[in-house]
Amino acid sequence: MDREKKIIKVSFQGIAMNLFLVLFKAIVGFIANSIAIILDAVNNLTDAVSAIITIIGAKLSGKAPDKEHPFGHGRIEYFAAVIISAIVLGAGITSLKESFLKILSPADVHYEWYTLLVIIVAIFVKFFFGGYVKNVGKQIDSQSLIATGTDAFMDAVLSFSTLVGAIIFLVFGLNIEGYLGVVISIIIIKSAISILKETIDTMIGQRADAELTKNIKQKINDYKEVHGTYDLMLHNYGPSKLMGSAHIELDDDTTAKEIHALTRKISEEIFKEFGIILTLGIYASNDSGKAKVIKEKLEEIIKDYTDVLQLHGFYLDDEKKQVSFDIIIDFKCENSDNVKNEIIDKIKNLYPEYEYEVVLDTDISD
Repeated sequence: MDREKKIIKVSFQGIAMNLFLVLFKAIVGFIANSIAIILDAVNNLTDAVSAIITIIGAKLSGKAPDKEHPFGHGRIEYFAAVIISAIVLGAGITSLKESFLKILSPADVHYEWYTLLVIIVAIFVKFFFGGYVKNVGKQIDSQSLIATGTDAFMDAVLSFSTLVGAIIFLVFGLNIEGYLGVVISIIIIKSAISILKETIDTMIGQRADAELTKNIKQKINDYKEVHGTYDLMLHNYGPSKLMGSAHIELDDDTTAKEIHALTRKISEEIFKEFGIILTLGIYASNDSGKAKVIKEKLEEIIKDYTDVLQLHGFYLDDEKKQVSFDIIIDFKCENSDNVKNEIIDKIKNLYPEYEYEVVLDTDISD
C-alpha cells in the first residue's frame, strides 16, 4: 500500500472511531450532567474533523508536479498538520475556559457506576488507536498522522482524568471535575504547541538529521576517487521528497568524461539507498608541492580559531598566483568576517606572492 492510501485508510478509521465515541460520550455526558464527559465528546468531534483535514492534505500533497509547482505539492501536508495542531490548541483553550467556569460555578453531577464503563472503553480505544496511528505516522514520515496519534494519547489522558474524577465523586462525594479539567487542558495546550512548533520548524527549514548526512557523506567518500564530501544541503519538498546538493573533492586532472561517469554513479546510488535526488559539484584538489606546504600552514593557523569548524575546497593555481579555499565558522561566532580577514592576513604574510579568495560557508549539516 502506497503512502497516500495508508494515510487515508488510517484517517477513515479515525473518523469512524471518533464519531462512535462522540455519540457514546455525549449521551452519557448529558445524562450525568458531566462537563468533563461532554468536553471529551467535543474533543472527539474535533479529532474527526482533524482526520478529514489529514485526508484532504494527503490527497492534495500527492498531486503530481506541474509548471507552477515543479517540486510537487508535498509541503501541503505540513499545512494540514498546522491546522490539526491549531484545532487541538483551540480545543485545549476551550476546555481550560470551561473548566475554570466549572470551578467558579460547580454544577451537580449524577455519575453512576455504568458511567465508568463508558470512560474505561474510551480510554482503551483512544490509547491503542493513538499508538497505532503514531507508529504508522513515524513509519511513513507523516506529521499529520503523528499529530493525530499524539492527540489520541492526550484524549486517553483526558478520559483517564474524567475516570478519576468520577471515582472520587462516587466514593467520596467530591466534585473535582473543574480542577482535573484545568490540568488536562494545560497538557493538551502544551502538546498542541509542541506539535505546531515541530511542524513550523520543518516548514521554515531545519538542519538535516546528522546521522543521515554522515551516512550520505560516508557513502560518497567510499569511492576511491573522492577525497572528501562537503557543503551537503538537503531540501525538504514534502515528507517523501528530499532533494539536495554537495561538493566532492577530486584530483584536478580528472577529465570531464570521468567526472560525468562518477557523479552519475554516485547520484544513482544515493537515490537508490536514501531516496534523495542529489546534485554534485566539484572541488579540484592539488595537495602536492607548494600547495601541500601552504595548506598545512593554513591548517596550523586555523587551529588557533575555535570558531572555525572546517577548511575545505583548498586549491592553488600557480599560474594565476591564486589560492582559494572555504571555511565553515560556527553560528555562535559574532564576528565571522573578522576571523576570515585575520586568517587571510596571516597566510598572506607568509606567502605574499599569492592572492587569496576565501568563501565563508554555512554550518549546514552535522
